[in-house]
Amino acid sequence: MAQGLEVSVSDFQCYQNNVQHHTEEMSFQRLIVRRGQDFSITLYFKNRGFQLDMDKIIFITETGPKPDLSMGTRAVFSIEEPSFKSPWIALIKSNGTNFLEVSLCAPPMAAIGQYLLKVHIDSFQGPVSAYHLGEFIVLFNPWCPADEVYLESEPQRQEYIMNDYGFIYQGNKNWIRPCPWNYGQFEENIIDICLKLLDKSLNFQVDPAMDCALRGSSVYISRVVSAMINSNDDNGVLNGKWSEGYADGISPSEWNGSVAILKKWYATGGQPVKYGQCWVFAAVMCTVMRCLGIPTRVITNFDSGHDTDGNLIIDEYYDHTGRILENKKKDSVWNFHVWNECWMARRDLPSKYGGWQLLDATPQETSNGVYCCGPASVRAIKEGEVDLNYDTAFAFSMVNADCVSWLVYGGKEQKLHRDTSLVGNLISTKSIQSDEREDVTENYKYEEGSPLEREAFLKALQKVQSRGFPESHQGHSPPAEPFSATEAANPHLISPPGLKDVSLKFKLVEPAYMGLDINFVLHTFNLVLTFKDLKVNLSAQSLLHDGSPLPVFWQDTAFISLMPNEAKTYPCTIRYSQYSQFLSPDKLIRISALGEEMNSSDKFLVDKIITLELPSIMINVLGEAILGQTLSIQVIFENPLLEEVGDCVLTVEGSGLFKKQMKIIIGILKPQSKASVTVKTVPFKSGQRQIQANLKSNKFKDIKGYRNVNVAPEL
Repeated sequence: MAQGLEVSVSDFQCYQNNVQHHTEEMSFQRLIVRRGQDFSITLYFKNRGFQLDMDKIIFITETGPKPDLSMGTRAVFSIEEPSFKSPWIALIKSNGTNFLEVSLCAPPMAAIGQYLLKVHIDSFQGPVSAYHLGEFIVLFNPWCPADEVYLESEPQRQEYIMNDYGFIYQGNKNWIRPCPWNYGQFEENIIDICLKLLDKSLNFQVDPAMDCALRGSSVYISRVVSAMINSNDDNGVLNGKWSEGYADGISPSEWNGSVAILKKWYATGGQPVKYGQCWVFAAVMCTVMRCLGIPTRVITNFDSGHDTDGNLIIDEYYDHTGRILENKKKDSVWNFHVWNECWMARRDLPSKYGGWQLLDATPQETSNGVYCCGPASVRAIKEGEVDLNYDTAFAFSMVNADCVSWLVYGGKEQKLHRDTSLVGNLISTKSIQSDEREDVTENYKYEEGSPLEREAFLKALQKVQSRGFPESHQGHSPPAEPFSATEAANPHLISPPGLKDVSLKFKLVEPAYMGLDINFVLHTFNLVLTFKDLKVNLSAQSLLHDGSPLPVFWQDTAFISLMPNEAKTYPCTIRYSQYSQFLSPDKLIRISALGEEMNSSDKFLVDKIITLELPSIMINVLGEAILGQTLSIQVIFENPLLEEVGDCVLTVEGSGLFKKQMKIIIGILKPQSKASVTVKTVPFKSGQRQIQANLKSNKFKDIKGYRNVNVAPEL
């Protein structure tokens, strides 16, 4: 009687497979592969070798809680037997006396996630035996041309999948600051946390079998992740907070990276971490998407529109002093806003709208009843095709809404002016394999003010108006007066005549540093041949990052007489003692001037947002960085203020360099004093790495620094 074929042990060849699948930084102990690319396993037999004419080996892969052949979450396939009609493939690589090496391949549309691999062996005249060989993980594959996330450029794949650190741009369009960030998508347990995040989603809770079956779609996954990064509808990763006061959590500006956030969420059983704002949401989403295999980058949009009523117009209301009226304010212009772009084919859209897709995990408005946004085709945003899925109209308003200023005076609303170029400036991301900033504004819109740009705006406006206000914006009132297509195409028609006669402009005398007085001038220009007598109300108020104003803390009134074609300057100083108690955590100050002619009803407004600069942290690497050897790192920082600061804590981290965040309590720093700390660590990954550092105190939250370091292999 013939002997049955019995498996004694199986080898998943984790090291070789993971290197070939670009997952070796995640693990060498677990099999983590990318779909559409073959991987090898070896079966060792107890009693004899595999004989093709006597033995039939059937592989079974299963994912999700209810694997189903018809839903694609279960596959049954045999070695070199196409009769099974399975998209999974098994081929013989090597057949030895007591082993069989097999090449397996998940289809390029397979659901991503954790899989169980089983094998059934049917030997001629022998018993049928079944074995659980083990578990493995399948990810998206940007190296595979048949995968919908395929990215042709290897430098882009290295940047948008493999790079575990980067920069998020903050500040304002006149002062752009790169904020270093540790994405850490390959750090220990991050892949498990990302898969747990999918299992915590509302979709999985409602129908786990269907959710797992849909995980082959990058569009589906990106919407699920966008919803799960914020905690608004579920126990997502981050609680957002835009007001002051973070005593029961961590201020958004203190975070250096995603790893600590994701691990904290996971360790508490999925309790939302406090707190995040847009750049934190986007950075954590970048970590999750890169980990899952979808090419992703972080995008910053300066002067970003938040259009609450869905009409592509940002309405802002001011009183006679130039102060923003918070109670009238529903729309807003964020000083900067950060989101993600993910690279994928869009088989649900016309062919030219694949490529980069906008995804925004910051909870601003709902999409199909859930706080998520996108994926919206960046190309569709540029072309004004706002009726294409998903949330393209909202995305369009962030980069290309028109902004209208209203003066509220004596119970009436007077239209001051319309600005078609205020919203959406210097849209930025980190360059490929470089620490420089790349401007991607032209991907989102045609040149501001050009016929093509106005044409795209008109197309978008007509599409929005034809379908009425979107469901997610119901309950908000429309602006004081709706705009016609004629006004949209010719915004100068509603500019008041006074703007043509007199021009106002602010200019900083010197950079504005935290702790020092702010010196600036108001330039006034008479552009006509008649005498002008002006009254100008000046004010200053702090802003939160989302554009929300805090109370006015400084006011002045200037009376300026201008001869025909005359220019004058009016110097202003805001002392540190005047603003220090009123600063927002974002250190933004808005100065404004509302001017009016003494014998006319013409009024004109000018404002400027100042970001107070902080000194950076200097990091010195002492000696050569070598894998597995102790490395000393010197961190130098200073107190920029004329007063002592307390509760100083330094946080240092970096993927491949530190196993976890290192916190050092500094205590008190004397006025305008420098200090340094030396920390030691043992690098555990070679190659290009980055150290990120943050200093917080009772006076400021985010003095930051970074240093790139190349870790050499072991000697």
